[in-house]
Amino acid sequence: MLILSASPSSSTLSSFSSSHISRPLISSSSSSSASFSTSLPVVAVKAGARLLSIRKLRCAIFCASKVRGMAEIVEEKKESNSTAAAAAAAVAVSTSENHELPQLRAFLDARTGEDLLSAIRKAVEDEKLPLNVAEGMEELYQNYRNAVLQSGVPKADEIVLYNMALVLDRIFVDVKDPFEFSPHHKAIREPFDYYKFGQNYIRPLLDFRSSYVGNISVFGEIEEKLKQGDNVVLMSNHQSEADPAVIALLLESKHPYIAENIIYVAGDRVITDPLCKPFSMGRNLLCVYSKKHMGDDPKLVEKKKRANTRSLKEMAVLLRGGSKLIWIAPSGGRDRPNPVTKEWYPAPFDASSTDNMRRLVEHAGVPGHIYPLAILCYDIMPPPPQVEKNIGEKRIISFHGTGISVGTKIDFHEVAGALEDPEEAKMVYTKALYNSVNQQYNVLNSAIHGKQGQEASTPSISLSQPWQ
Repeated sequence: MLILSASPSSSTLSSFSSSHISRPLISSSSSSSASFSTSLPVVAVKAGARLLSIRKLRCAIFCASKVRGMAEIVEEKKESNSTAAAAAAAVAVSTSENHELPQLRAFLDARTGEDLLSAIRKAVEDEKLPLNVAEGMEELYQNYRNAVLQSGVPKADEIVLYNMALVLDRIFVDVKDPFEFSPHHKAIREPFDYYKFGQNYIRPLLDFRSSYVGNISVFGEIEEKLKQGDNVVLMSNHQSEADPAVIALLLESKHPYIAENIIYVAGDRVITDPLCKPFSMGRNLLCVYSKKHMGDDPKLVEKKKRANTRSLKEMAVLLRGGSKLIWIAPSGGRDRPNPVTKEWYPAPFDASSTDNMRRLVEHAGVPGHIYPLAILCYDIMPPPPQVEKNIGEKRIISFHGTGISVGTKIDFHEVAGALEDPEEAKMVYTKALYNSVNQQYNVLNSAIHGKQGQEASTPSISLSQPWQ
């Protein structure tokens, strides 16, 4: 239930100017650790020391008393035929001389799932939580618990308790003291590591035995280009709020640099929904308003357009600096199944979005490259059947195999440069990107749902399991 994306309106993609985004300055933390035996990276636990309020961001430092920890990935020797699991432990929170962080000790001190549910209900009774948020928290707990128990991972009950205690506490903290996202949000990694917090929450939902990465060598090529100072844009389909975590989890063993440095073009819903916000805080984001929700409230249309312009200016500044990796879903939202056949497929790309993103890359003044990326992960957290206007969608959660695949880069001038009509060129280029994503998606689908595994590979799409 992490994130994600929206495609900004094409009219806002042409205006750029420089601006400065400052970073929160937060002191380092002390640590302790705990782990669970699994076949993939496990969790070490740490906690921080004191609180410092910086530039309206209200970030907190966590004290080491009663540490159950903050999640940190460490490598462990692989064991054959076992499933990945991880547990993020609850963090004890203290106050400082500057600010008192809202907290509910009942979450962090919970010994059972019923303790967590009782804490939610007590918070409602004490008027510390709105009823609709509390109902969402209860539903999230139940669905997450069922999914992790279904996975068969060792210590499943403990994983659920640890992860959900931390999740519910982070939601509660934000309800009491809402975090404000800047147009360009940098992942909060310390003193509380929201990135690893999100990774460890989603990790037990992935069946790594039936998950695959397509063209791992191309991800290596992308990393080299980034380190040389080039920019890279991933034009991708978008399936679930968990997309960023899925991408990072499938790449972290071979390409942690990519996993941790992607900047996601993210819709406003994931930075306003109380159940999404803590996960979004752990990702690098360029925050925009989706075209699908631009007109939800006619009174806010102009405000949303101005906000998008600010975000796109930030994007232009970032690209001019080089070495940026940006993920965007040109469809403007999540894929949804065909209402008749119930089959899933990548939603069509918007030609204006792909073309405007391309022009941003070309005008950056440094080399830039655009790659098509396919994601298949809807099973673990599918979106509602229809696009919803109201915040607070129902979260369905499952344990399942997932996949990502990247195609070779697609150059506009090679594909459509000879065409004289700009509109035709734009459409041809968009079609080339979309066709590549579709082709890769079909291979992933055959591997995961068709149960063909790596045998589904083709001459242009080689599947692997790099964590093995």
